[in-house]
Amino acid sequence: MMKKLLIFLFFIGCNTTNNSLTEKKSVSIDYKFFEYEELVNLFYEWREFEKPPRLNGAPDYTKKRFKEDHEKFLDLKNRLYAFDISNWNISNQIDWHIIKAEMNGYEFNYSVLKPWERDPAFYQTIWMRQSDVPAHEGPTNHGVLEFWMYNLPLDGDYKKKFQNEMMSIPSFLIQARDNLKGNAKELWVAGIENFRKQFNNLNIIKSKLNLNKNDNISVAIDEAKIATQNFIEWLENESKNKTGPSGIGKDNYTWYQQNVHLVPLTWEDEVRLLQRELDRAWASLKLEEHNNRDLPQLISADTPEEFKKLTENGVKRFMKFLKEKDIMTVKDNMEPALREHMGKFVPKETRNFFNIGLHLDPLPLYSHFVHWFDLAMMRDEPHQSPIRREALLYNIFDSKNEGYATGAEEMFMHAGLYEDSPRSKEIVWIMIAQRAARGLGSLYAHANEMTMAEAGNVHVKWTPRGWMNREPHLLQFEQHLYLRQPGYGTSYITGKYLIERIMTEYAEKLEKEGKIFSLKEFFDAFNNTGNIPVELVRWEMTGNKPKNYE
Repeated sequence: MMKKLLIFLFFIGCNTTNNSLTEKKSVSIDYKFFEYEELVNLFYEWREFEKPPRLNGAPDYTKKRFKEDHEKFLDLKNRLYAFDISNWNISNQIDWHIIKAEMNGYEFNYSVLKPWERDPAFYQTIWMRQSDVPAHEGPTNHGVLEFWMYNLPLDGDYKKKFQNEMMSIPSFLIQARDNLKGNAKELWVAGIENFRKQFNNLNIIKSKLNLNKNDNISVAIDEAKIATQNFIEWLENESKNKTGPSGIGKDNYTWYQQNVHLVPLTWEDEVRLLQRELDRAWASLKLEEHNNRDLPQLISADTPEEFKKLTENGVKRFMKFLKEKDIMTVKDNMEPALREHMGKFVPKETRNFFNIGLHLDPLPLYSHFVHWFDLAMMRDEPHQSPIRREALLYNIFDSKNEGYATGAEEMFMHAGLYEDSPRSKEIVWIMIAQRAARGLGSLYAHANEMTMAEAGNVHVKWTPRGWMNREPHLLQFEQHLYLRQPGYGTSYITGKYLIERIMTEYAEKLEKEGKIFSLKEFFDAFNNTGNIPVELVRWEMTGNKPKNYE
């Protein structure tokens, strides 16, 4: 930093000398700029620290390593708090709070959540698909193998990278046996399924690579399969002795939401909000059904040809709506991003919750797929702030990304998306009810007032039309994820609510100023803030500083 400062002052000095030939001018230095640059440097240092060193080729989550690193963490935290940001502009203050939230997340993981001790699924290494949010959902280790990112056939440096990642799996699972000392019974039992899936994915990878059995990568895959199968057996045996709760409790949940994900709600607030949204969604569905009672029912696409026609028409309808209704600025990368995720035909008897709606009208789900617009924007238009360019740690982005995706479903409906298909509005209300129900169940699971299975029953019972009745795999995945990642199950609804509050305050501000509210300008401003907690978006868009952000 001192080097940058000297260079900057050198050029100021040169300019001053030249100007002094004709007139004398004073030179002022914006020290707040240099302070912010120091914050960015601290951010890079923090992110480098947050990545654990390697132990036998795998990330080191041993108790010894955490203990050795704790003083360094406290030093980073103290340096963050040493900044006086009171006179910084709002955008730079927000960046400071982002780093603070991440450090709070690290500290919470260190003292409470402890996924490396309590959560066997934390040690899952193989990921076959890209997440639809900036990073993988839930606590994820730093050594994952992102198979979806590799181009086949493997060659050059990518082949070596792939081999090294595959070779790390056996040593990582050996380390896991020493680290996993927790007693969270449901996390242990549910985590077994993650490794059964990993074993199956290793078989899929091997078949896709089509390697000679003596190839080094083929050997590494076989060794990873053996290690994964042994780990499954170990988990099955150990889980029999686990007796403890898996939820973190109401007080911890509230602290985590308010200080890490920056959701200004308590556990009790979220229960009330999600129950209200569940009731509203059911009531609105019944009113919509009454209004549509003389209209024909939607007809599902029951052949691949019908599905292709339905989804192609859906993409065109959706993009036309965004453009012609002035919903948001339509960019060149948006339609291609949507087309990559149009969905695949699924036979009627095996459709899960989301596929049922997708085969009736894809637009409710395509509205949720503003997710892919977010990711395209991250890739093609990196945020001007280095602190906001990459995914925030610990899923801190959830209120923005999941709240926006869920909010878009209803907002686009109210903005006229289904003028040509009123029955499609019923799907929107069903989807909101489902998200409220599953989030409500997750809250009771974290309070240890329900088991994961009982939380799942809430999810199933209060999803209209029985659309979750045949959902054992989706149901297990979602409730397990929400138990692993506090606040994620509710973020769809809490984030949606907080975005609606931004729209309220933003519109009221414009009204006071005698200006016209534009939905396009609202969404453009909203998207340009980056994938940060909604409460910080609110501050940037309205100037309304959150309480206790001193």
